[in-house]
Amino acid sequence: MRTKKALGWTAGMVALVAVAGLHGCGSDDTNANSSNNGSGNGGTTTPPTVTPADAATASANIQAAWVEIGDSNQAIARAVTSYVAPADAGANGVCPMLTVDGKATRMTLRVGPATVPLRTTASAPADSKPSEFPVSVCEATVASTATSAAIGTQTLPLPKALPQRIVVLADTGCRLKKADNAWQACSDTDAWPLSTVATTAAGFNPDLVLHIGDYHYRENACPPDIAGCQGSPWGYGWDTWQADLFKPAAPLLAKAPWVVVRGNHEECARAGQGWSRFLDPRPFDTTRSCDDPVNDSTGNYADPYAVSLGGGSQVIVFDSAKAGKAALPTTDPQFIAYQKQFQTVATLAAKPGMTTTIFTNHHPILGFAPIAGANPAPGNLALQSVMSNLNAQAYYPTGIHVALHGHVHDFQAINFASAHPATIVTGNGGDNLDVALPDPLPAGSVPAPGTTIDRITHHASFGFLVMDRKASPATGWTFKAYAKDGKLMATCNQTGNTVTCDKTGFIAP
Repeated sequence: MRTKKALGWTAGMVALVAVAGLHGCGSDDTNANSSNNGSGNGGTTTPPTVTPADAATASANIQAAWVEIGDSNQAIARAVTSYVAPADAGANGVCPMLTVDGKATRMTLRVGPATVPLRTTASAPADSKPSEFPVSVCEATVASTATSAAIGTQTLPLPKALPQRIVVLADTGCRLKKADNAWQACSDTDAWPLSTVATTAAGFNPDLVLHIGDYHYRENACPPDIAGCQGSPWGYGWDTWQADLFKPAAPLLAKAPWVVVRGNHEECARAGQGWSRFLDPRPFDTTRSCDDPVNDSTGNYADPYAVSLGGGSQVIVFDSAKAGKAALPTTDPQFIAYQKQFQTVATLAAKPGMTTTIFTNHHPILGFAPIAGANPAPGNLALQSVMSNLNAQAYYPTGIHVALHGHVHDFQAINFASAHPATIVTGNGGDNLDVALPDPLPAGSVPAPGTTIDRITHHASFGFLVMDRKASPATGWTFKAYAKDGKLMATCNQTGNTVTCDKTGFIAP
């Protein structure tokens, strides 16, 4: 392991939208009107005034748009726009029109443009800079009964009550990090394959996308002697978010709504400002924006929530962005914060009628971290210390069947002989890969005390995961690991808290 929040498109991909039928939305709209100046002796008639296209919805202004799913399965349409509205247009005048089931309304401003002063970051001040956000972010909730939604002529994907196929990926950004002397070739799709992964995964026609964190990796400026990243944006502003996520992931953002999980690269001292502006499904809050370090103890934590997948399945989303590597004493404020979050997890997992509850957070808890030339490290000790205090060696509360993670840049599917939920790690979405785990694992290797591994399937190549719902009356999911080009690597069948894969040990791409 290294030390280390849909539809998107770039400007020019959306056609101008005519606003016939968009009236009645207040002062933001221009109403068409006409007058007849003719006289009884054959005077001329003034033609009707033609309503101009809505400038805020013009293709040149819409930088990205997508749909994500938040707490209580609320669908949220988001748009990033470079439009500058007239001074008298009102706060929401900068936002485009969202058409839902034929009715157009203007989206609401989430947060406007800003250049955030340089704050304390994970890098030295000389290797950091103020975060520039020369764009506005707009949003609108979409009713669960909606059957269509669009910005202009571009259709937005809406959630399905019973999604059949889910794409899962994590750790997708391109690493530019001085502290590690790590300079990934962001302009090389072989070295940084997110665009390939997104296009391939979109071809599977998912109903939902689950991203398990670390969207952003371009923290420091590319050195002049490193060819592969010349000209790349860096820092934590919009240009880097656009290059690291919204542009390369556009095909997948356009295909299905997203459920977004926060990673350690989105903690406040890193890309937390962009997370708060663009992806966090909760309302924008300046005290949680990560702009001011004095508020980091609030901005780095968030309550878990569940997203229903229908048919007795649900995903619990857990924010572990700030989790460190060391076990925590019970008096540590972080221990107390995570303890409260896991108590909420227990409540969510106890929901009646659930046959498959999938817990997802960024840091593997009962997974491994490969180390070159040494035995693999166990799962995250900070989270384990909190979980074991609540549930002894069970770690997870009753009701959790499968755990999904990123953070480690490989694929792992682990089934336990002990009574622990199956663990799947899929942190191989684009950032530099980790070394492969030893094969076989060294004797006695366990991700946490009290666990016993039955079997493990793993590989260290770029790719993604696909979850397919089992046909009724069966319950649960089939998990398939794919390489970046769509080659099937392994198939794992889930039953309760177990997964049985068709291959074991290391598998080559």
